[in-house]
Amino acid sequence: MKNQLPILKVENLTVVRGKYLAVRDVSFELLPGTNTAIVGANGAGKSTLVQAILNLIKRSYGRVNIFDCPIEHLKSLRSQIGYMPQNFIFDRSFPICVRELVGMGWLKNKGIAIFSRQHHYQRQAAINQALRRVNAERLQHRAIGTLSGGELKRVLLAYCLVMPRKLLVLDEAFAGVDVQGTAEFYQLLDQLKQEENWTILQISHDIDMVSRHCDRVICFNQTIVADDTPIAALSQENLLATYHPSKNKSLPRNFNFDYN
Repeated sequence: MKNQLPILKVENLTVVRGKYLAVRDVSFELLPGTNTAIVGANGAGKSTLVQAILNLIKRSYGRVNIFDCPIEHLKSLRSQIGYMPQNFIFDRSFPICVRELVGMGWLKNKGIAIFSRQHHYQRQAAINQALRRVNAERLQHRAIGTLSGGELKRVLLAYCLVMPRKLLVLDEAFAGVDVQGTAEFYQLLDQLKQEENWTILQISHDIDMVSRHCDRVICFNQTIVADDTPIAALSQENLLATYHPSKNKSLPRNFNFDYN
């Protein structure tokens, strides 16, 4: 693994919101085929960190490279990133079924006309396979507004699976899912990581599941407190520092940065 190029490389990432220092000087790398969890208290800046990495919000300082390319220049490579936000907000009365939602994640292959028969068959086959992989075939004709929290998570994972991905980012993907559903989801991620060689970056509050299923844990409280294997990172000392309220979330005097 030492000779592998990182899928994701974050250098000195800092995010300032108004007078609030949300994320401070964060650097880390993700190697292919690894599952890394970010743990920390509510309000520690975890979601802000992930959103800045994906260029969904503006960072104040630092660099982010994905697939050895600056995030701003990814363009078509963005299709290789799957993202499941903490809250998937939608109108539950909107008339769209599971199969239609999953199909929205499929992009046509170059050189194939979007209205051609070949395009149609490829798309339908990709949807079938994605639903089968997450054990959601029985849901395919259900309206998305009728799904439970756990069912919706599976469908969103199928959306990510319908096209080949290299990086999967989960922002508290298991929020609202019961204990059994969470355990099943982690097992499914383990399987897909092995089969698809996914690199996974997830935010989680479930220390037990993280310690069992993740290769690496980043303890986070505005900045990185610890970054190691689950056994080493989740020590009592690190957890106390991670979940203790930060006393330095306001901007330090004479703090300077350049906007990118």
